[in-house]
Amino acid sequence: MRRTILLGFAVALAGCASPPDYYDTNAAVDMNPLCASRPDNPNDPVSKDCERTSGVRWSQDDKGSQPLDLSGAKKKDD
Repeated sequence: MRRTILLGFAVALAGCASPPDYYDTNAAVDMNPLCASRPDNPNDPVSKDCERTSGVRWSQDDKGSQPLDLSGAKKKDD
């Protein structure tokens, strides 16, 4: 019973989380003609523009979010 309540609480909190922002630079690196040649040795430096990165960012300060009103007061329509 306790697990069911905790699972329900976790699912409810997961719905309130902001959606992640996925980023991937592979397409930009492929289109850049300066990145066509690869370094000869594994320890050779690579330009910052030619590094392939991907990942996820979570933003806690979402500009589109609205504060949640738990006061129970009804809103007046203007």
